Amino acid sequence: MKDNRYSLRALALLLGYPNAALRDQLPALMEALDQEGAVPAERRAELRSLAAELSRGDPLEVEAQYVETFDRGRATSLHLFEHVHGDSRDRGPAMVDLAQTYDKAGLQLSPDELPDHLCVVLEFASTQPPAVARDFLGEMAHILQSIFSALLKRNSPYAAAVAAVLELSGQRVQAVPFAADEPLDESWAEPEAFDGCSTKGQARPGDAQPIHIVRKAPAAQGVSV
Repeated sequence: MKDNRYSLRALALLLGYPNAALRDQLPALMEALDQEGAVPAERRAELRSLAAELSRGDPLEVEAQYVETFDRGRATSLHLFEHVHGDSRDRGPAMVDLAQTYDKAGLQLSPDELPDHLCVVLEFASTQPPAVARDFLGEMAHILQSIFSALLKRNSPYAAAVAAVLELSGQRVQAVPFAADEPLDESWAEPEAFDGCSTKGQARPGDAQPIHIVRKAPAAQGVSV
């Protein structure tokens, strides 16, 4: 299996906050993707377009667009457990389990890093043998397909980066149905008193508490992209 560690690291950086330091690294990231050749050529062309947009755009606008894209709703959130657990109490144990997986592999997170953020997930995957990385990312393919689809609907150039991750995990990139974001005033609303939860999205007492990141049912069929 072709080595993909540099491609995974490059994608982790491309999906990070586009500050000046990241923009300075864009030529080197594109070179790493081209040299390794793990990402298909057509997708690398899309990634070069993303890099060009990040480097040529007004820095403040580029950074503001990143925040608008990834931090203003759940559909495009790069925090993967947002798509599985929402704000439920299950997210905490799932975070601990994932952090322990990283720790056993020798990956130490900084205090400001959350283990379910896609950039952190990709950094971890880049430290693993290609087959292990592929299987690890494949477990969350249904989440990545959803994020890709939401980005595609917004015509975001970042869709190419998520598509590249899917391809490195051996998945067919396809648009699938996804849950639309609630208006911000609704998503931040307090639940009714004594309604069985303390934040929006938590399960009521007696409800099942799923903790798996993988989908239990087959993914919905979509349109190839």
